[in-house]
Amino acid sequence: MNQIRYNRDGDLLFSVSKDKIICVWYSANGERLGTYSGHQGAIWSVDVSPNTVLVASGAADNTVRLWNARTGECVKTWNFPTAVKRVEFSPDGSRLLAVTEKRMGYLGTIVVFDIRYGDGEGNNLDDQAEEPTLRITCEESKATVAGWTYLGKYIIAGHEDGSVSQYDPKVHTTRDFRSSNI
Repeated sequence: MNQIRYNRDGDLLFSVSKDKIICVWYSANGERLGTYSGHQGAIWSVDVSPNTVLVASGAADNTVRLWNARTGECVKTWNFPTAVKRVEFSPDGSRLLAVTEKRMGYLGTIVVFDIRYGDGEGNNLDDQAEEPTLRITCEESKATVAGWTYLGKYIIAGHEDGSVSQYDPKVHTTRDFRSSNI
């Protein structure tokens, strides 16, 4: 098991592991509701949008995939040069953060995509941007984890060297902290 994530209502639990499959379970009784298949490598991270319309996953196959939570259909795939170790929706669900691995001469990055919800009825979910609206290259030390702060104002990243950084996604300014100072 690599990660589990509840939806906001707490009635569904999403799990990912090295078996390349996302499973969704009823949290009340543990019964498996279904699976999402399509990754070609271990899945490292999963998140569900606040309205439980979309599921995002990041994997060793160097992709972030966006899924229709209701049907299990993959509605968008973003490709990267290295594995994706973390995905997380912003608190309002309007943005998706992903952390890529530092490998094979590529620096690790934190990318942010604007997320669209189609017509609001679960249709046109595949109408997603091709390119991220923000790309943060971690030159000093790779980010091993990142997430949104309360209300999605900042991105906080933990780095391999023990440092913590705060990024303002609106202006892309960085404030670095040493883990011993927190």
